Amino acid sequence: MNMATNIEASDFDQEILQQGELISDNLNMLRLEQYPPDAEKGLRSFSLAEVADYLGVTQNHIKKLHLEGKGPVPATTSSGRRTYSAEQMLELRHFLDKNGRSDFKRYVPHRRAGEPLQVISVVNFKGGSGKTTTTAHLAQYLALTGHRVLAIDLDPQASLTALHGIQPELDKNPSLFETLRYDDHRKSITEIIQPTNFPGLDIVPANLELQEYEYQTPLAASNKSSPEGRLFFTRISSALKEVEDRYDVVVIDCPPQLGYLTLTALTASTSVLITVHPQMLDIMSMSQFLLMLGGILESIKGAGARVKLNWFRYLVTRYEPTDGPQAQMVGFMQAMFSKRMLQHHMLKSTAISDAGITKQTLYEVEKNQFTRSTYDRALECLNSVNGEITGLIHKAWGRK
Repeated sequence: MNMATNIEASDFDQEILQQGELISDNLNMLRLEQYPPDAEKGLRSFSLAEVADYLGVTQNHIKKLHLEGKGPVPATTSSGRRTYSAEQMLELRHFLDKNGRSDFKRYVPHRRAGEPLQVISVVNFKGGSGKTTTTAHLAQYLALTGHRVLAIDLDPQASLTALHGIQPELDKNPSLFETLRYDDHRKSITEIIQPTNFPGLDIVPANLELQEYEYQTPLAASNKSSPEGRLFFTRISSALKEVEDRYDVVVIDCPPQLGYLTLTALTASTSVLITVHPQMLDIMSMSQFLLMLGGILESIKGAGARVKLNWFRYLVTRYEPTDGPQAQMVGFMQAMFSKRMLQHHMLKSTAISDAGITKQTLYEVEKNQFTRSTYDRALECLNSVNGEITGLIHKAWGRK
């Protein structure tokens, strides 16, 4: 019995390596079917109604501009239906901002003088809370509404990276580890950033090498001849200073663990979004996460690590209002800290989960793939959540 157990244990490392390679190879085959070699991930066009909604104008106003020969020329079907690409929507936004009659409305919401870069960390200690899905949709919504956005995938599992058409183990893209590392091979974040299929949205990809930061940091901290390890919490904020003039908002997808990566992200943040699935075990896990986080932050405060936030909020995700226990958990949270909860919840949606199967978000997928009511309900929910967060960002800038 013991001999058999030892044999199984000794073979385990080889077997999981083989299975990891097998999964990766098959995923690559699926990706090649969807995206031929050297192809870039595209983005669908947007209907006139969608463009009007994202720009905050009426459909008639956009139609009038088109008829007057102003702004970009949309694609028009035989039935007269107008559609715009994301690039054209951005072009139209700049046209309106330059030629609009209103003195108080700004169609291009870029940061102005005196408005600091906003850094939002999306965190949760427990996987399956919708953290990465939340990060992806928030970053894309901000880009669609005219903000300059940098998404940072800080999770070694690299799900946010994969959602944007990059397969880490095959594409061999460097991660933020190259900027965080402590040796002479460190690179500038400017060498790591990549564009996405959304105009105005760039990404710092992730890969398994990020995990090295968790091992290197305590070693660097124990090196008394160098202060770098003891000041590890400044590394992301220092990296962002190199590119802060290029972006309005940075959104960080933190790993589902309370390690050095998460702590470094939190101390660079101006805001924190905690995703929580409204079930007893998830809320218990979140309680432990908050207790540990508070204790750790207290212990490193003496070294200068301070989390100075404009706001932090809890976002209820994958919520089913008809589920009695879930509704009870939401009520439980609202009774304790209603001011720290987003007013809008992210409902559980088959449209969002089905889109993820093809490595797409709801902002990318063609709506005709779903029942209209299912798609519309999910999109309305997403836009309500992301619109509320955008309002918090603008409030932090002092805007009304």
